[in-house]
Amino acid sequence: MATTTTEPAEKTSVTTAEGRQALFANAKDAVTEAVQTAVDAVKANPKTAAAIAAGATAAVAGAAYGATKLSTSKPAAPKKSTPAKRTPAKN
Repeated sequence: MATTTTEPAEKTSVTTAEGRQALFANAKDAVTEAVQTAVDAVKANPKTAAAIAAGATAAVAGAAYGATKLSTSKPAAPKKSTPAKRTPAKN
């Protein structure tokens, strides 16, 4: 019969905490690098960046407008009643 050993909970939590710290540090570095790249691109091409921002804003606004139109319920249309038949006038 094979026996398995498990690590103490303290050691596992330390490893997990260290792993989280390393993951956070990597994510922070990646975000910092991405932001710096974006800032450099905007400085190099400000008109292009403004056009892209305006287009993205218009796309988001259009999607939000469409979503609100789809989510609102339309009031029930009134039933069309057929007009009563008129009898011809007698002369």
